[in-house]
Amino acid sequence: MVISALTNRLLISVLGVLLLRLLAPLFHSTRKREWLFLIASYLFYVNWGRWFLAVLLFSSIINYALGNYLRQRLTPARLWLGIGCNLLILGFFKYLPLVGTISAHNAAPGWVSRIALPLGISFWTFQAISYLLDLYREEELNPSLLEFCLYMAFWPTVLSGPICRLPEMLPQFRHPTNFSGKDIGQGIQRILTGIFMMAISQLLAVGIAPGQGVDAGFASPANLLGGLDVWCLAIGYGLQLFFNFAGYSHLVIGAALLFNIRLQENFNRPFLSTSPSMFWMRWHMSLSFWIRDYVFFPLATLRREVWWRNLSLVIAMFVFGLWHKGELLLAFYGIYHGLLLVAHRTWQQLTKRLNFESPQPFPLALLSWLYTFGAVSLGWIFFRAETKAQAMAMFTAVLSPTSYRHIALSANFYVLTIVLLIAYFMVVALSALLDSIEMRRQAATSGMSWTLVRDRWVWVVPAVAVLSLYIFLVLHPQGPLVGPMMYQIF
Repeated sequence: MVISALTNRLLISVLGVLLLRLLAPLFHSTRKREWLFLIASYLFYVNWGRWFLAVLLFSSIINYALGNYLRQRLTPARLWLGIGCNLLILGFFKYLPLVGTISAHNAAPGWVSRIALPLGISFWTFQAISYLLDLYREEELNPSLLEFCLYMAFWPTVLSGPICRLPEMLPQFRHPTNFSGKDIGQGIQRILTGIFMMAISQLLAVGIAPGQGVDAGFASPANLLGGLDVWCLAIGYGLQLFFNFAGYSHLVIGAALLFNIRLQENFNRPFLSTSPSMFWMRWHMSLSFWIRDYVFFPLATLRREVWWRNLSLVIAMFVFGLWHKGELLLAFYGIYHGLLLVAHRTWQQLTKRLNFESPQPFPLALLSWLYTFGAVSLGWIFFRAETKAQAMAMFTAVLSPTSYRHIALSANFYVLTIVLLIAYFMVVALSALLDSIEMRRQAATSGMSWTLVRDRWVWVVPAVAVLSLYIFLVLHPQGPLVGPMMYQIF
């Protein structure tokens, strides 16, 4: 039933995008096209969110009014009023229902635990807060109510981002749309690449055979897992989350590109990072940069001491963790990464003070990558574990030498995780090689480049389509077309 409903919504969404793509060129007036996009966005959201549209409309209207109120007089009190209203709405739907679950005597009213979380509320609430903060920083923003509602509800981003900012979106809403074949080709490439990546994510979740995937691994008793099992599960879940969320980002960025609208990139080869700081500049970039610009920077500039700057990092990452869900494990996840960032900054300052330079940079870079990849992978335990006891048992297994003597997980899961990890790095290397070829040819031919390299979609699209069909029809002939977007639970 759930799979059928998901498939129906996907089919309706695809048909809606196709219809919108046919209608958009007929609307030459910018205002009429904005109305078309807004109506399409609300219909799209109703398809996924049902009555949650009322919450989105309320948030849009109240934030537009708060923005006008703030614009009249830029005072901290008015800014905090706006931020407080947004946090109150977000907290009511996202964090209040948790009161009943953490209360030892279940003292919370019954209706509290029945509050449903509107899809995408974390994403468009942060967009609203960024609008108020940009106004306070005296950004030249004068959206109409129509444009602001479209910014909040824009259909490619309303469910799970990327988190947009009005200074980037407003000029694109107002600019005449020039539909080009190149944008359509690149958009289709991104869409199919996204679907393919999400299919790989689903394969990792359920495994090659039932009970051999990430979900089954985390459902098994944690005290039976060996050290290698925990490492494989942590790496496998990191890949699953990456393929799912980066795939979704590819899909929505490609869909927006069909309409000549460019969204912020959300991932940039994060598993090549050689430091925690680099990782967070490449992973979930729209949220990472939001936390950096609107949480860390304002906090860090309050005092000049090093200890305060480090504490600001931890606080910012703590907010990052709680943004996902108000749970203790996710708070630990944020603090864990905050401490990793502090450790990296401390190491940088120490090596700079000692004037340390490695005579052989490659081994040092390799060690930095291994440390970063390992530390980030272990952090996924906090993100995915069902309970604190499970997380503690998994970390205990990692730190216990004797636990590496036995393996509890299926050999197929090990093979699948290792193959996909190697395939990821091979694809990244091939992409880097093609980019290098394109740059050299452009330099040699005064801007002209080889068509099959420059217009990669010509051959990538059919290749990805064939691989996607193979995963859908051969590996899981009775499974869902694409698993649900994992970040919708946040």
